[in-house]
Amino acid sequence: SSILLLVFVLLTQFTNAADDNPLVLWYRHAADEWTKALPIGNGRLGGMVFGGVDMERLQLNEESMWTGHPVERANQNAYEALQKARALLFQGRYVEAEKVVAQDFMGRRLERGEHTYQTLGDLNLFFDHVRVHDYRRELDLDRAVVTVSYTFNRTRFTREYFSSPVDQVIVVRLSADKPGALDFRIRLSRPADAAIETGQDKIRMFGQLKNGGVAFEAQLLVLPQNGSRSRDKDEIIVSGADAVVMLLAAATGYRGGDPASMVQETLAAAKEKSYNALLTDHIAEHQRLFKRVELNLGRTAAVDFPTDERLLAMKSGAVDPQLLALYYQFGRYLLISSSRPGGLPANLQGLWEGTLRPPWNADYHININIQMNYWPAELTGLSECHLPFFDFLDALRPRGRITAKETYGCGGFVAHHTTDAWHFTDPIGKPVYGMWPMGAAWSTQHLWEHYLFTGDELFLRQKAWPIMKEAAEFMVDFLIRDPNSGYLVSGPSSSPENRFRTKDGQIANLNMGTTMDTEIIYDLFSNCIDAADVLDRDRRFAKKLTELRDQLPPLKIGSDGRLMEWQEEFEEPEPGHRHISHLFALHPGRQITLRHTPELAAAARKTIDYRLAHGGGHTGWSRAWIINFFARLQDGERAYENLLALLRKSTLPNLFDTHPPFQIDGNFGGVSGMTEMLLQSHAGEIHLLPALPKDWANGKVNGLRARGGFIVDMRWRNSRIVNAVVTSELGGSCRLRTPNAVIVTNADVNPATGDNPNPFYKLQPPPRMEMLNPDAVQPLTAKEGFCIDFETVAGTKYKVVEKE
Repeated sequence: SSILLLVFVLLTQFTNAADDNPLVLWYRHAADEWTKALPIGNGRLGGMVFGGVDMERLQLNEESMWTGHPVERANQNAYEALQKARALLFQGRYVEAEKVVAQDFMGRRLERGEHTYQTLGDLNLFFDHVRVHDYRRELDLDRAVVTVSYTFNRTRFTREYFSSPVDQVIVVRLSADKPGALDFRIRLSRPADAAIETGQDKIRMFGQLKNGGVAFEAQLLVLPQNGSRSRDKDEIIVSGADAVVMLLAAATGYRGGDPASMVQETLAAAKEKSYNALLTDHIAEHQRLFKRVELNLGRTAAVDFPTDERLLAMKSGAVDPQLLALYYQFGRYLLISSSRPGGLPANLQGLWEGTLRPPWNADYHININIQMNYWPAELTGLSECHLPFFDFLDALRPRGRITAKETYGCGGFVAHHTTDAWHFTDPIGKPVYGMWPMGAAWSTQHLWEHYLFTGDELFLRQKAWPIMKEAAEFMVDFLIRDPNSGYLVSGPSSSPENRFRTKDGQIANLNMGTTMDTEIIYDLFSNCIDAADVLDRDRRFAKKLTELRDQLPPLKIGSDGRLMEWQEEFEEPEPGHRHISHLFALHPGRQITLRHTPELAAAARKTIDYRLAHGGGHTGWSRAWIINFFARLQDGERAYENLLALLRKSTLPNLFDTHPPFQIDGNFGGVSGMTEMLLQSHAGEIHLLPALPKDWANGKVNGLRARGGFIVDMRWRNSRIVNAVVTSELGGSCRLRTPNAVIVTNADVNPATGDNPNPFYKLQPPPRMEMLNPDAVQPLTAKEGFCIDFETVAGTKYKVVEKE
């Protein structure tokens, strides 16, 4: 079979870091289910292409297709219940405290589907094509175009699909290599809540979603080249055409305005452009973002096989480095396609959902899932794609202030484990997942990270600081003195979404001063202190945060060597739990690092090993987080082992991640983990190849970003840096850590004359190469490598070459 042949090819043929690195997902057949279809998107308007021969389905999405509207969810008894629960928790009466929280603190959880993201509907095309030959369905990541082609009756038929971020329409073009060969029927449909009006050249679908949800409008314009159009009930019939272009526009009233007027205006503008102009503009805007990063880990002859067959071969143990690079770039493609400035952030399924009742309402879980969606944004040159998350976080503040005041009696603003397009912030549902007031605080980390990567002080001053400060103000008021330890602690709170067994054998969920709470508060306070220093403002507030931070409980190591998840050592009823919340300080935080806190790093590793030994990492996003953990621990082999597990156990035929079911955070977490294996900058240095596995001994990458405004291109051979270019966009100090000795020179030096337009070397000699003291190496690290410090000038490239 082709799969067996592919396994053999993958295990026997390998070419290192070849230039030919095709970024195409392709298949020999149509998708027979949604998780095999191929996604397109412009950040706001998306589709899933099935590629059927006799019946094509293009499932449609618009980012703001939400049922419901803002509703009151808070429990009016919450503040009194908070005081009771705290007193009980300090006494060790955990189960009693949880009963109080469940009954008198938690707000209303709506029924599934009452507030939910939904499909926009389907565009269906019907053909009289059977027994076709040479079928191919593909997604070209570089062009952001899906193509379906096949031969029928000695005629080659081709369909092209893309969602234009420039013209805000989905474009479909059908063509044939013989004149007049296109005969088909067109229909728009939706499972519910829609009216359909069909004309000679246009189909209109409109309605309003239930429970006071958004009003929506979609219009499809059909533009044939030659041939004819006619209408039959709810279908448009095309006969004898050489080619047909279809333009689909959609809008909702989510942000106000008339959806019908918006759609008509969009279509009128798009209609004035030729298909080639629409395509050219779309590709140029997509590539402006996508081409910022190139990754080559080597290739095998597997690139000649379909993507689903390659994935099956990998599940059988084959090695396919180019499939990993394809998976990486697919993740970047998904972020570009589901999160663009001015829109909503990527939800649990990014932009793509094919039903009226998606899992978890396809909402915004802010106890890791939305954060993981954006872990790769800054690292992989997609900083603009981060902006919708910031706008969404800002929009949580008005309701979050009310929740902070009425539920907790605190200032600032707060949000819990989940929210939706209507920006609710109340604690809802069961205490095990809902009693967790850290969602907003964790999310603000992304604001500070955006500043660290971009150096955008105006953004920090005008956008980030007000949100960060307000989240910190809540925590200042929320902290309480633990009468048993004397430390300042938060709570009641869960360690998402884990449980523990009390000393008398009962199962409980809530505690005071859980480790993750403390780590998030430490991170938030630290970021605010640093931001106040950069902006030279709110010095008194920063001083207060410093004093409070010093009174937080220290991270503790248990008797078995693992990092403790709660203030006491408790047995876990579910030792392989999918969340590993208390390792926030390792990733995405920076409180635990190999060189600065080696004992805590060792305890973190034991924690991961214990989770995995008991079945942990069984969801895609959880496995992705583990890749990032091992990368931060500089264990390339274990990171790689878990990356392979992510693809083998949690990846669908179209490379979507599965929770199960489909959930997009695993894709984004996988991209982040792969990047952390190649480059890290969280510990005050740019570390090249910190967690490189043996299977990636040769490769190259261009365009990775490091904190401080640096762009890194590098090529390596036999796990050693051969050459690299570090571009400084902001100037300032740079500490570079490399696996082997290198020499750094200013790339602007004229090799013929030795002239250097940059004054760096005129002021001081070239920087020295230093090797760290090998005696200081901790047991967990491999080789400390080499470090070099130098000052950079903004807009200057620095060349790094292997020292002979």
